[in-house]
Amino acid sequence: MPRVEVPPFISFLTDFGRDATAPAVCRGVMLGIAPRARIVDLSHAVRPFAVRDGAFLLWSAVPYLPIGVHLAVVDPGVGTRRRPIALRSGRGDILVGPDNGLLRPAAEHLGGTVEARVLENTDLWLAKVSPTFHARDLFAPVAAHLVSGVPLASVGPQVAIDGLVDLVLPSATVRDGGLDTAVLFVDTFGNCRLAGSLPDLEAATGGVTPGRRFAVVVDGHPEPAVVPFEPTFGRVAPGAALLYEDADYAGLALAVNRGSAAEQFGLAVDVGVRIVPA
Repeated sequence: MPRVEVPPFISFLTDFGRDATAPAVCRGVMLGIAPRARIVDLSHAVRPFAVRDGAFLLWSAVPYLPIGVHLAVVDPGVGTRRRPIALRSGRGDILVGPDNGLLRPAAEHLGGTVEARVLENTDLWLAKVSPTFHARDLFAPVAAHLVSGVPLASVGPQVAIDGLVDLVLPSATVRDGGLDTAVLFVDTFGNCRLAGSLPDLEAATGGVTPGRRFAVVVDGHPEPAVVPFEPTFGRVAPGAALLYEDADYAGLALAVNRGSAAEQFGLAVDVGVRIVPA
């Protein structure tokens, strides 16, 4: 059987906005250096400056992507002393972006960070570098060179992994017959991803079956809301809330069928939530 040659792969995530031309410009830079590369846009609709949101989305996506280069730019510190970096993961991927915590959770999801380097080799950048557009002038060309086979060691000096800016997503805690959790991410529909998994909820409450009802207590709101656990939105009436297992990251989430759980329950990133049997 003839060998099928797989084109090099780059994933791309930013907070540049759906209507911005900046992502296309960056893709053009990458394709000019690596014309055979497959570039997959994960999202360019990350909330502006929301490093945590970008980190969560990248963390959620990378296990489903081919081994390759993952370029992520949510960079409110662009042009300052924050470092541009590339990380090698245990799986073999290379993640490129700013040293502000954005890349760290994704690298951990891919087997951990095994090598970290600062992007100091200007021969791999564009000839002129804007202090406000490192995505185009620095990160995109480095990502393209790396996916073309340039060794990671060539991008710049190695740095201590424990000296990188870290970002740890909230975790869930089983406590006194319930689950203490927090909002990890709020999506376009107002669905709220929560820290913790279905097995965590089962361990906390003695089992979860479709239709079982839970009391959801949101920090700052003393009155609990009683909602069922269901496999999908249409199992409850429009406007009704449910707990479910989110497909994007195999964790818990709170939603309102054809509505916004964030608005209905006053939820935002990092707001604490406690779930107990009703």
